[in-house]
Amino acid sequence: MTRRILKQGGMAVAGLLWVLAWMSPPAPMAGASAVPREAQAAFEKKAYQQALDELAKLDKERSAAPDVRRLKIRSLINIGKPKEALDEYGLLTQSLKRDDELVLREVALGMIVVLVKDMREQMRGAAYTALKEIDSADAVPFFEDGLSDGSAPVRALAVEGLGRTEAGRKSKKLRGALEDPAGEVKARVVKALGRSGDHSVLPLIETAAKDELSPVRIAAYAALIRLGKKEAWEDLRKAADAANPDDRTDAIRAMADLKDQRGAPLFMELLTYSQPSVRGIAARGLGQLGRKEAREKIELLLKDPIPGVRESAVSSLADLHSVESVPAISLLLSDGQMTVRAAAVASLLQLGQPFETVVETARALAQQSDTAARASIAFALGKASKPNAKAAVSFLGSLTADPLPGPKIVALRSLGHIGDRELIPLMKDSMQDTNEAVRATAAGALLHLLQLKP
Repeated sequence: MTRRILKQGGMAVAGLLWVLAWMSPPAPMAGASAVPREAQAAFEKKAYQQALDELAKLDKERSAAPDVRRLKIRSLINIGKPKEALDEYGLLTQSLKRDDELVLREVALGMIVVLVKDMREQMRGAAYTALKEIDSADAVPFFEDGLSDGSAPVRALAVEGLGRTEAGRKSKKLRGALEDPAGEVKARVVKALGRSGDHSVLPLIETAAKDELSPVRIAAYAALIRLGKKEAWEDLRKAADAANPDDRTDAIRAMADLKDQRGAPLFMELLTYSQPSVRGIAARGLGQLGRKEAREKIELLLKDPIPGVRESAVSSLADLHSVESVPAISLLLSDGQMTVRAAAVASLLQLGQPFETVVETARALAQQSDTAARASIAFALGKASKPNAKAAVSFLGSLTADPLPGPKIVALRSLGHIGDRELIPLMKDSMQDTNEAVRATAAGALLHLLQLKP
């Protein structure tokens, strides 16, 4: 498999079809006689433009043959023109009267990969975020390539992508990223290595536990605990008592992520802490630990003066499956802060409340001129539980027509999480969007949906 997907500094996609092998086995060229021998030979030599030039010589009838179109699509993808490939794919489906899912996967992946070397950080970030929707170890080479990106946030996304699969967590390049100059990247690397279950990384994590940056040390304590070093709990517990509120929140988050019930008494105590971020993360931690006895105390935070704390509390109650808290959560549908209203919508939908109970709030947020409000409700609807999924999908579909990319991107991502294969036509349409980040997001959602059983 080709390990370097894009030519450095260029837009040509090298060897992309090899990477696509994980999606499904290559289809045989049933009508191979329709494909000129010269075009096929050029393609096999990776002379993709030459292959296209040969195909351009064909008469109209022969150039419309399905196998000719497939070769043209694949050649366009490999020279970094996925939008033109998508146009050609539309003609292929017209002649076949159906989707060719193998080719559709190739087009969708090409739509994402073409952005991983874009000059704009935002577009590269969109590409790696979309790649995270692909649940396959064979996406590892893409993420490994992203570890050398010039942007720390993009490298962090690449680390997250590697952390999603066993193969990624065992990547040698991931280990090498422990030398990354950015603390946020190093901390995520340590976290991913801790989840690998590979005890050979212990020396690396033990070194990270002495790092000069506290986020890296805290991530290392949690990683050591995951790998059986129970004595690291004392270091993590001390970090939770740190004077720096950021260190406290990092340590509490790590305890909650570990699902370690030893943290519950501390979280209960911190629900009244003076620093808002600490109160909020303590509430979320109790939700993650499933501590239902904390429900009433968490409900008190629904009246906290800080919006972020109210959001954390309402999300925690959803994690606790606290149907008893529905009346209190419902009051937040009229909260003065739009992000809190959106969080209340998400929580109620997670708790299985009828969509009708939140639709008025959802509609009001979707109609606001504030882009963040529209994005917030798009994100919230992506949290809908199965009984509410159909109604949420219908509402989200309207948000994909937003005039600005931000809300559309969030809506498409939410649809990919709660939708089914019936949304494939919508994702194909969204891959025609004028904005590259929207197209990449739709492609990632499409690839995720194609992995679902028909």
